[in-house]
Amino acid sequence: MTTTVLVTTDYLTPGDEVDVLLREAGLTTRHHPLRGVREPGELVAVLNGCAGALIANEPMTAEVFAESPALRAVVRTGVGYDSVDVAAATRAGVSVSNLPGVNANAVAEYTMALLLAQARRLVPVAEGVRAGHWPRDDGAELRGKTLGLLGYGAAARAVAPLARAFGLSVLCTTGVPEDHRHDPGVRFVDLPELLATADFLSVHTALRPDTRHLIDAAALARMKPTAHLINTARGAIVDETALAAAVRAGRLAGAALDVTGVEPLPAASPLRDVPGITVYSHLAGQTAEARRAAGLEGARELIAALRGRPRSSLNAHLLER
Repeated sequence: MTTTVLVTTDYLTPGDEVDVLLREAGLTTRHHPLRGVREPGELVAVLNGCAGALIANEPMTAEVFAESPALRAVVRTGVGYDSVDVAAATRAGVSVSNLPGVNANAVAEYTMALLLAQARRLVPVAEGVRAGHWPRDDGAELRGKTLGLLGYGAAARAVAPLARAFGLSVLCTTGVPEDHRHDPGVRFVDLPELLATADFLSVHTALRPDTRHLIDAAALARMKPTAHLINTARGAIVDETALAAAVRAGRLAGAALDVTGVEPLPAASPLRDVPGITVYSHLAGQTAEARRAAGLEGARELIAALRGRPRSSLNAHLLER
């Protein structure tokens, strides 16, 4: 009897090296890439009979797990797993894995690109030239400024040395225990101090109930009016309506957002057409190098999980053996 696995990550295709790796492990692959939003019931339909799934940012809900009795392992080709109901997966006996740190360098470099773009106003300048103008407004240098990191995961840790190379001082707010804070070049502070001190606030924390809309109107009011917000983590960590209002009113200089609460960005989003806010299309981890690593590591983790030996499962310790 064959073991079938579903692949939904949009850059993985039949016949590529990830597909070959899965098939050489004795698995039959089924590709249904996630592009945009799926129709109701579509994911359950394509999961029918699958023992494993290598997924993008799929909404793996309690209903999906309840209606996919053959499923035994799910692997995210990335770090965030907020789209997966891990508790429901556990009840269904399904191992859920992510790939911590797999795209940390890509996210760190991209974060620095967004810092530079905001500081030097690269996007509005380019738009001005395209419109037939010749903008000559001042930008700002990074040297001597303060970068605040919200979160201290692999990506944030990779940002810190890059930021210092540009002459930025680095502060961080995190729940990571002190004995795991190994960078002497980072000063750890509480959130109010981070908000009040940072010239650039870069979000790197996971989306959880306690971080949803953590950056709300009250948090934004604590920030300098000259400060910029950078978000490469999850859109729902930021209250987008409050952010748009703050930037429009001049209470915040601007924001560069690689992620939004709903993706793709809705036509009616409050973030549209706000001078100072630039929205990108969730590209921080999307380099050729990071994609290859995520695909291959995800495939290896899925194979291991289906053999009962997952290496980065979030819930294997809770599953009945």
